[in-house]
Amino acid sequence: MSLPPPQTILITGASGELGQALALYYAAPDIHLLLQGRQQDKLEDLATRCRLREAKVTVVILELTDIAALQHWVNHSLSLNIPDLVIANAGMNINHGTAQRGEQWAEIDALLDVNIKATFALVNALVPLFRARGQGQLALISSLAAYYGLPVTPSYCASKAAIKVYGEAMRGWLAEDGIQINVVMPGYIDSSMAAAMPGPKPFMISADTAAQRIAQGLAKNHARITFPFPLTLGTWWLMVLPASWSQLILKTLHYGG
Repeated sequence: MSLPPPQTILITGASGELGQALALYYAAPDIHLLLQGRQQDKLEDLATRCRLREAKVTVVILELTDIAALQHWVNHSLSLNIPDLVIANAGMNINHGTAQRGEQWAEIDALLDVNIKATFALVNALVPLFRARGQGQLALISSLAAYYGLPVTPSYCASKAAIKVYGEAMRGWLAEDGIQINVVMPGYIDSSMAAAMPGPKPFMISADTAAQRIAQGLAKNHARITFPFPLTLGTWWLMVLPASWSQLILKTLHYGG
C-alpha cells in the first residue's frame, strides 16, 4: 500500500548524520520540516540548506529526555500543526570501552533515557493526536542489532530490540485507526556513531543512501524496513541459530566483546 506524500514532517535527532540526510531528502517546496535537536548551530545550518530547496523549516531546540517538556511541546505546540510523518531518529550508542572496562551505569542510564523512554514518550503523546485526526505515520529507528545482541554493545542492542518490539506491537494496535507505524532497522551507516562503535562494520552505506531507502520504505508503508540485504540475512540467522553457534560466529568475526 502506497501512502500519499507527507507535507509536514518531524525529524528528531536531526543534527546527526542520518537526521540531516533525511531532512535534505524530504526538503522541497510545500514541505514543512520540523527539525528537533539540541545543537542549535548544526540545526540552523541544516535549516538553511533545506530552505535553499524551498522547504519551510522550523527548528525545535528541545531535550527529549525532559519528558514533561516533551509532553508539553506535543500537547501545546505540535497539536496546532500535527505532522503527517514523524521520524523518531534521536538515539545514542555506548560500548564496553577501552581495555574491556565494561559499560558504566551512568552511560547505560543516559542511553535508556534517550533510546527508549524518550521515544516511547514521544509516541505516547502523539498517538492521541493521530487517532483524533484519523491518520498519521510514525517511523521508529531501530537497528539490525535488534535481531541479536552484539557482545560489544549490549545496552544499545537491547534498546533497539525494545524499539523494534514496541513498534511492531503499536502497528498492530493502531492499524484500524488509520495510523501507520514503521520499524526501521538499518545496518551500519557512515556516521560518527558508527565510527565510535568497536568491531568491523561490513556493508556500511552512506547516510544519503540510508535516507533514500528509509523514505522509499515509508512511502510503501513497509512494516519493517531493513537494509542492506546481506547484513539483514546475517543478523536474522544469528537470531534463529542456536545461541552457541551465534556466539562462535560473532567471536570469529571479532565481535566477541
